[in-house]
Amino acid sequence: MLFSSISFSTFASAQDVELRIGPDGVRPIVRDRDRRDRGCSPREAARAAREEGLRRAEVVRVTDRSITVRGFTRRGPEQLRFANRRGCPLI
Repeated sequence: MLFSSISFSTFASAQDVELRIGPDGVRPIVRDRDRRDRGCSPREAARAAREEGLRRAEVVRVTDRSITVRGFTRRGPEQLRFANRRGCPLI
């Protein structure tokens, strides 16, 4: 008899697997996806502008680096600019 030995090198991979049991049966949920670091969405920027006191907030410009929102304060028309990063920091 001829025996050959084969060795496989495997890489360790971190996986988050969850089994959900419901009316549809058992479903595996795999959460090992690369998440993109998402920036600030126009909806989040408008919400942040409202929290800063801007009324009738409207997104007027979206670039890779910033989101510009126009609206009104008690003093009149105002424009706020938010960084296109997570959390929508005010520039």
